[in-house]
Amino acid sequence: MPEGDAVARTCARLHQALAGRSLTVADLRWPGISTADLTGQVVTEVRPYGKHILIRVDNGWTVHAHLKMEGRWRVWATGAPEALRAARSPAARAVLTNSEWTAVGFSLGMLDLVRTRDEPGLIGHLGPDVLDPGFDAARAVANLALHPGTIGSALLDQTRLAGLGTIWTSESLFAQRLSPWTPAAQLSTAALAALVERARRLITASLSQPIPTTTGDRRRGEGTYVHGRSGRPCRRCGTAVRLAPIGPETRERALSYCPTCQGGIAPTDDGRPQAPLGSSPSPRGFR
Repeated sequence: MPEGDAVARTCARLHQALAGRSLTVADLRWPGISTADLTGQVVTEVRPYGKHILIRVDNGWTVHAHLKMEGRWRVWATGAPEALRAARSPAARAVLTNSEWTAVGFSLGMLDLVRTRDEPGLIGHLGPDVLDPGFDAARAVANLALHPGTIGSALLDQTRLAGLGTIWTSESLFAQRLSPWTPAAQLSTAALAALVERARRLITASLSQPIPTTTGDRRRGEGTYVHGRSGRPCRRCGTAVRLAPIGPETRERALSYCPTCQGGIAPTDDGRPQAPLGSSPSPRGFR
């Protein structure tokens, strides 16, 4: 699932293409809103909140979208053959067109049309957006401290802190030398604050990159310290990086970690060898 930085980049592109322009086509292919008519309305802005996309128009309505696992938005010049083909695709769930640009949302996980004043009904349950310029770090820390589970599952819980997924959760915990399976309630306020600051710094730095990177190395497979590197040497100590499930049953996610740098084998890890994904450069990384 795209994380907050990827969603923010999507919103920036949509805002560039749609904001300040009148819609000539607003085709929302979703039950309950497919007959809505937004043609002639001006898009005022496209804003992210965590992993959610908010497309606001000047008559007081908001098109809300969530990419979930497979969703994506693409933009083409209006009238281009690619735009015409995209609009006819069975996977297209939203087509928003103005005189210059056509934006198509494919395989969206959620699509809603609500009054802008009613947006809290869709996103009000979320924690502070880690990429919000007005980010409330104290609230985020308090939310994480109250989580009944592990710190890894707390960071993935969008009601505690919005925008992080398995990439930035794994990378932030590795950077702080914390086990993802540490109970959140056992961490001090200072430790939680440092972790939140690290996560915010890492995901913010990624905003300007086409793919997530914490190492600064943009080569395929070399952009992270632990995420996606199961079986390969830890860049800090050389121990094989591992992958294990975390979170409540039926909602488990998989996090990457180094057992040496992060407190030992996870309680959900069976300890069996995990095949490396490829060769690795010499260990290097956070100190």
